[in-house]
Amino acid sequence: MSAPRSRFALYLDLIRWNRPAGWLLLLWPTLSALWIAAGGFPGWRLLAVFALGTILMRSAGCCINDVADREFDRHVKRTAQRPVTTGAVSVREALILAAALAAAAFGLVLLTNVLTMAWSVAALAITVVYPFAKRYVAMPQAVLGLAFSFGIPMAFAAVNNDVPMLAAWLLLGNACWVLAYDTEYAMVDRDDDLKIGMKTSAITLGRFDVAAVLAFYLGLVVIWGLALRAQGFGVGLFTALALVLVQVVWHALMIRGRTRDGCFRAFRLNHWIGLTLFAGIATDLLLRQ
Repeated sequence: MSAPRSRFALYLDLIRWNRPAGWLLLLWPTLSALWIAAGGFPGWRLLAVFALGTILMRSAGCCINDVADREFDRHVKRTAQRPVTTGAVSVREALILAAALAAAAFGLVLLTNVLTMAWSVAALAITVVYPFAKRYVAMPQAVLGLAFSFGIPMAFAAVNNDVPMLAAWLLLGNACWVLAYDTEYAMVDRDDDLKIGMKTSAITLGRFDVAAVLAFYLGLVVIWGLALRAQGFGVGLFTALALVLVQVVWHALMIRGRTRDGCFRAFRLNHWIGLTLFAGIATDLLLRQ
């Protein structure tokens, strides 16, 4: 009886189940888009579809990423003990699990409409491409920014069967946020990545890394602020944006020394920025009713 539980534990480790920060980073902007598209609470069905779908797709992405990076990960202190890298989970097992998770996520998307399905296929394609971008693209975090932002147009498509220009602006702002926190993440592994020839924004930006991270955060605040102000958002949104700026100052203090612990802590705490924005948007919409 112990063997299946042990295998299950390895699979949970593979999908980072004990580290929910990753799927929270996907969830908050997706929920924000759902609330904006619906003008408030979008209903339990769509909430369940997008919440569960986010967790499933992030888990599938972890499997694909670990298979693609297994030879690199063994040389990086933080990732050397991942199940695929150590051989505890085979490449075949990881790919089967990724396919099953992605299929389950697509099953949820079938409960929406054709336009949302089309966007989900594009999201899956970028999820698959991202791990390989780290070999060829100077700032692969930009590719991740797209992958982690596709929940936004999907939310608008699911609610209204349409993807307005507002969704594009929100996607752009969210991509700036992804660039900020994933550059913090890349700063943790910079020394190891330099040795193995991996390309990251932390390496490309060099001594301008901290300044760039802060600029990316400001990109999120400015783009979402302007885009949503034009939609009539007011006190709730701007209170949230002010609180986000306070958190950005906190992040600047954590990463200015460029220490592994400081940068990793900053990355892990980013989900509070997403929660803050969602809470402000939901509050703003509630005040209108």
